This record gives sequence, structure tokens and C-alpha cells, in this order.
Amino acid sequence: MGGIDWGDAPTWVGALFAGGAAWFAFQTIKSQREQIGEQRQFIAEQSATMALERDELRAAAEERRLSQARQVVMAAELDGRQQVYDAEGELVTPVDHWRAQVTNRSTEPIRDLMVRFGEAYVAVGAVTFDESGQGNPVPVPVHLLGPGRRCELRSQRFRVTTLQNSPPTLFFTDAGGQRWRIDVHGELSEAAADAG
Repeated sequence: MGGIDWGDAPTWVGALFAGGAAWFAFQTIKSQREQIGEQRQFIAEQSATMALERDELRAAAEERRLSQARQVVMAAELDGRQQVYDAEGELVTPVDHWRAQVTNRSTEPIRDLMVRFGEAYVAVGAVTFDESGQGNPVPVPVHLLGPGRRCELRSQRFRVTTLQNSPPTLFFTDAGGQRWRIDVHGELSEAAADAG
């Protein structure tokens, strides 16, 4: 047998190092792919978490925005002011106008209250009530209604057909500056800034 063919040894050593380098490169790429996969999963989880947090923040902001407006209540009724007696001497009070009682149950004031009756008529008189229930006439629109306070706005006198076709709609501005609308059925909706 002869000796080792030293001419091939450097080739074998180079091949061995090249194989080792390839194995380390493969392991590095594999490790990096695993890290990238973990990072993508982490980013996806964080994105989902952030989307949920954004949705919760939006919902909370919307709830705060609506909370004051939901605490404003309008109760409307038909009323009559003239005292008329029928043929038998019985007191008859004809119904000829609307009265809209507005209560601010929130903890902040509301501003620029106006009641529109149908599309063409606005309130002609307003009274605010103090804590004792004493009524004080105020100009229309009612500039400010404090927390826990109530007021009453009334329409002009109408003929029966006009009266029935002119239900009240309340317009007011909340503490955040948003204009709101409440119809005779209690439906709350946003209103244009110049509405009412």
C-alpha cells in the first residue's frame, strides 16, 4: 500500500469545510426563517390586539358622545289655554297648541334648545323651572339648560288639522358642541349644526 495521496487531502479538507459552511448557512437560514415566522405571528397578534383596542376606544368615544344626548328627554302633549263653556255650562278646554317639556338628566348643561313644530313653525314661548318648580319665562331659543333642569316650550295656537300635522321636534347642542334632534317618539339623531 502506498502512502496517502496528499494531493487529494487539500481538496478533501476544502470540501469538508465547504460542507460545514453549507450546513451552518442552512442552520442560520432555518433559524432566521423560524425567527421571521415568530415575528410575523407576533406582529399579527399585536395588530389584532391593536385593532381590538382601537375598536374599544372608538366604542367608548361614541358612547361618551352619545351619553349626554341620551339623557335629554322630551315629553310632548297637546294643550289648550282658553276656557270655553259648552251649552250646558260645562268647562271645555279646546286643544289648540303643543307643549314640549324638556328635561336635562345629564350632569352637564345643554345649549340652544329649540322646538320646531312640523316643518314650518317654531316655539313661541319658553319657561324654565328652578329647583322649587317655579317657572320663569325665557327667550326662545332657550340659551342654556343646566344639569337636572327642565323647561317647557310651547307652540303657537293652531287649527285642528295643522295641530295634528305639526308634531314637535327638539333640537339642542350638547356640552361637546354636537347638535342633536329628538322627535316626538323619542328618536335621537344627529342634526346639522344650524338645524332647529
